[in-house]
Amino acid sequence: MNTAEMTAKVAAGNGFIAALDQSGGSTPKALAGYGIGDDAWSDEAGMYGLIHDMRSRIIRSAAFDGSKVIGAILFERTMDGTVDGMPTPSALIAKGVVPFIKIDKGLEDEANGVQMMKPMPDLDALLAKSKALGVYGTKERSVINSANAAGIADIVAQQFEVGRQVLGHGMMPMLEPEINIKSETRAECDALMLEAILGNLEAMDQQVMLKLSLPVVAGTFDVLTRHPKVLRVVALSGGYKRPEACAELAKNKGIIASFSRALLEDLRVSMTEAEFDAALGEAIDAIHAGSVA
Repeated sequence: MNTAEMTAKVAAGNGFIAALDQSGGSTPKALAGYGIGDDAWSDEAGMYGLIHDMRSRIIRSAAFDGSKVIGAILFERTMDGTVDGMPTPSALIAKGVVPFIKIDKGLEDEANGVQMMKPMPDLDALLAKSKALGVYGTKERSVINSANAAGIADIVAQQFEVGRQVLGHGMMPMLEPEINIKSETRAECDALMLEAILGNLEAMDQQVMLKLSLPVVAGTFDVLTRHPKVLRVVALSGGYKRPEACAELAKNKGIIASFSRALLEDLRVSMTEAEFDAALGEAIDAIHAGSVA
């Protein structure tokens, strides 16, 4: 797939985006869910080797291809690795799956009800490397914890600022101002974030993607799914188990999934290949159904 073909697939593909981008902080939990305890590695390299093995198993699975999975988000170390001797982005493209890269370096401490992204001084170098490997776009996450108008305006502005830097490298930014689903002011956060996003979109002359928490009121983000400056709106599971995440997703027409935990929750290292493929296929079918409902 060339860039134009990837854009067309992301814009109109009948499927969802897999999030395979757990980073240092979330990797031990992901491995534990897969059945690998923290006594299985002695250093960071060993830990990342194990999570890469898990991701490689997913990518090479017969259940994982571009018919229902239109894209996949990678952690930098996964992008730099290989699957069956091929660079990971190339392995995805060979299966008809559009590759993205997680670029944020984690979160700042909370201030004004939000957690901004930490500085990314090496972002230009990472974008150049990713583009050379055939990666189509990026994903960058920050978190909204409460309905503070100033904080939400700042966090959305930061997302768009980074997005413009990504666009400058000829890549597609997936902006992710996540709203904490445990927030006591979620509905107010939805409204304030939507207002901030719409204001920033008016100043854009290129399209972006949005990765958002599912709204309290279904249909709240319909205006974004139809916006000419938005290529696609995707949703994170945000801690919901897969059945609930898929049910909430199906209520929001035009939004597709970009799930991580909800995709991986039934996979175990001890499974035979047939068991693994069946469990992954069941998860993919459920998330696909929620995305296209």
